[in-house]
Amino acid sequence: MNTTTHALSRRQCIALLVQTAMVASPVMMATTALAQSWPSKPIRLIVPSGVGSVGDAVARMLSNHMSNSMGQAVVVENVTGAGGLTGTTQVVRGQKDGYTVGVISNNTAINPVIYKTMPFDTATEIGPIGRIGETPLVLVSNAALPAADLRELIALAKSKPGGMNYGSGGNGSVPHLAGVMLVTEAGVNIVHVPYKETGRVLADVVGGQIQMAFVGIGSAVSLIQAGTVRAIGVTALRRSSSLPQVPTMSEAGLPGFHISGWMALAGPAGVPKAVVDRLNHELNAALSLPEVRERLQKLGVEIQTSSPGEANEFFLKELDKYGPLVRRSGAVGG
Repeated sequence: MNTTTHALSRRQCIALLVQTAMVASPVMMATTALAQSWPSKPIRLIVPSGVGSVGDAVARMLSNHMSNSMGQAVVVENVTGAGGLTGTTQVVRGQKDGYTVGVISNNTAINPVIYKTMPFDTATEIGPIGRIGETPLVLVSNAALPAADLRELIALAKSKPGGMNYGSGGNGSVPHLAGVMLVTEAGVNIVHVPYKETGRVLADVVGGQIQMAFVGIGSAVSLIQAGTVRAIGVTALRRSSSLPQVPTMSEAGLPGFHISGWMALAGPAGVPKAVVDRLNHELNAALSLPEVRERLQKLGVEIQTSSPGEANEFFLKELDKYGPLVRRSGAVGG
């Protein structure tokens, strides 16, 4: 290469870099301006569960702290129906500007398998913003049942196929699917009894109408501590901070057993990255506050923060996980 050609190449490279910078600069400036000006009006936070639910309590706590931090109200709106599908549909159909977000959960990953038709493509039209936390379940049994731990419980169930049962809040619920996982992995025949009222499940375990159930840790702690029911195992991969003395199901005899409720913040796919990053930052900041962590622990929520990318990766894995499990359960929706 001669000197003239070399100089020309350098001039061409410099010109190309200048042109690229001129094109990119307005985009960068617009992104920076958006990040600085957003939010300029209240944010709608849709909760696809009823007032008083764990998801509702978590959303209202986070909305208070995020409102104070961002200087704009984060308004919680409960939109129930169809296992959370009604509320999530409103999130997906919202403007892609960050002013409509919502809480998503296991139901968001379960619904595409349960319902024959969906109003949106779950994998591509939901934009996860950040994880909130995991809500592990605990398998509890009637205190008089002659089985002190998981191995003994499995042995007892194998000795009487179809003669034992477990309750849940309904077909396709996470506690139901936890039971399906137990039956599958332990190779036992335990009959599922669906309830219309979740509150009755624990009461009937205590009364002996059903032998066992997977229930939320927060609702069972006092009964476990009083010895009214027996704690067999926690469904997370780590022991619960609320029940540190109770082994995980994996420790107790079913290696790798893991199914927990979870919550995350999401919006419609396509919200500008600057807005998503701001929401993720505000969410993680709220979750780091000691008073929030303490309150969530009492609700049985183990905090799990993430970046938007990590939240999306987790969500897609959950979609893959629940497909086979729901199909084995036979649960169907409308």
